[in-house]
Amino acid sequence: MSQRQEAGLRLFWGMLALLFVLSGCSPADHGKRETLRVVLIPADGGTEDGTKADYQPIFQAVSRMTKLDFDIKVGQSYAAVVEALCNNGADIAFVGPVSYIQARDRGCADLLAVGVEKNQSIYYSGIFTKATSPIHSIADLKGRRVAFGDVNSTSSFVYPMAMIIDAGLDPVRDLGAIRMTGSHADSLAALVHDQADAAALSFDSYEKAVSEHAVDPAAIRVVARSLPIPYPPLVMNSRLDAAHKARLRDAFAKVDRAPGVTPDMIRGYGGKKVDRYDTAFAPEQFNLAGAVMAKLDDSLKAAILKKASER
Repeated sequence: MSQRQEAGLRLFWGMLALLFVLSGCSPADHGKRETLRVVLIPADGGTEDGTKADYQPIFQAVSRMTKLDFDIKVGQSYAAVVEALCNNGADIAFVGPVSYIQARDRGCADLLAVGVEKNQSIYYSGIFTKATSPIHSIADLKGRRVAFGDVNSTSSFVYPMAMIIDAGLDPVRDLGAIRMTGSHADSLAALVHDQADAAALSFDSYEKAVSEHAVDPAAIRVVARSLPIPYPPLVMNSRLDAAHKARLRDAFAKVDRAPGVTPDMIRGYGGKKVDRYDTAFAPEQFNLAGAVMAKLDDSLKAAILKKASER
């Protein structure tokens, strides 16, 4: 090979290496399947692996159909998941209805799918106490210690607080103490371990705790149950291109009937089995949660958090 040919060959390989660097991948990466980043709200607390395990089956099923891979992580808080969407740190997220509205109103999230069980896409929030407690109604919470989850959680904060307000109590003035635990599971644990007289969490989280023998159902009583809440959705980063959005919606819409996908893989919030996923669910149906959220303005939430910080 002449010196001129060797120089040309070196130039070729140099340009090829530069192309890989500029494209953000190495020659070894070329041909790999595409990976989308998924972030989950820490709805049930406990271990990160436990929360990821709830949604791994459905993403494994969708991965079979789309040939996409999914890197699933759990956010440190509900607000962190919204920020991940809005700062391009996530392509897909599992969020609560209130977190979806927060991200949607900032132009960060498009609805992907909601789980359907028995032809409904709803869940419930509740306020729970011990079976031996003298608390029998929301009015009985006056002067009592109540545990709530994350301040941006629909069913462990927003709806229960709205229920307390609707019952004529001022949460700042009338509750004896407010415990902000960060998650449904930790609120229930606070009740079980006598760190709170009542706990606010979703019925899905309560039923999950019962099924995992984390709590004895005979020792717990329901004080109040919310009206139906739109089911916590899966959402997509609004920056995803139209082709990816269509591919994901098509896969979630058909995943329950896809070859090789078993009913055990069709799971949703709390790892609970659902019948299918609805990708045509109207975003406007979440406006009901927005109306409840509006009962808690920023000044009230600030006062609640200030009270929670007092020990």
